[in-house]
Amino acid sequence: MVTRLDLAYDREVHNVRTRIIAVAERTWRGLGSYRDADFDRMLASLIPRVESAQQKISNLTDAYIRKQALAEFGTARDGAVFNASTRNLRGVDTETVYHRPFASAYTALSSGKAVQAAIAEGERRLVDIVSSGVQLSKTHSAANALEKSKFTKFMRTLTGRENCAMCTIASTQRYHRGDLLPIHPGCDCGVKPFVVDPGDDYQIINESLLESVHDQIASKLGDSDRGARLLGIGKFEKNQISEYTDLILTREHGELGPVLTWRTDKFTGSKEIN
Repeated sequence: MVTRLDLAYDREVHNVRTRIIAVAERTWRGLGSYRDADFDRMLASLIPRVESAQQKISNLTDAYIRKQALAEFGTARDGAVFNASTRNLRGVDTETVYHRPFASAYTALSSGKAVQAAIAEGERRLVDIVSSGVQLSKTHSAANALEKSKFTKFMRTLTGRENCAMCTIASTQRYHRGDLLPIHPGCDCGVKPFVVDPGDDYQIINESLLESVHDQIASKLGDSDRGARLLGIGKFEKNQISEYTDLILTREHGELGPVLTWRTDKFTGSKEIN
């Protein structure tokens, strides 16, 4: 059941996300020549605001889960809020991360694309980085807050704004405390803790939605595996997996952590980079 607290938290997080993405877009479009001096200027003007937004998301998430714990158990443990700096979230220096939009624009130019098209590619890369940072702030702070609570499980909540098929399928399952919520580009899913009765550690938490997914797959593909239940949660590419991991996998990204992908997605490996 969606509560007033859930709605208030989602609204506040969405507002922060929307504002900082708008700031990033305006900043990028106003850089001018997109040379080294513009990169330095972007670092000075945009990054402090991005880091502030990430911390705001972390603070909101911590407070949200604390209120959930107080409502459920009557108590919430003290502890530091997760420090949502870019370095803490990604394990990579801020300067390295935020030079990537410039690299995308330069690469586009070198491949023969027009200047405006190259600038647009850089902007898309910047927006992806900023939105991913906001989402990582949410997932890391949620993991930190859950560790301080008596909750042992959490669910993926759909906001109805950016939810793709992968999010919808994954939201029908429960997660263990200590796991990071898998994300993907553009993801804005939420994290909500819940209590499972002792001895009733079920995997499926939204049977009706899962059945709806089965029906839609059957209507498009002509069939649906009724035994498909785990959907890749907690399972990775190296495992021999059946069920719905024919469609979805959770891959471990060295910088972003667990990432939801379609099984058919291809990624650049070390051989291609070398």
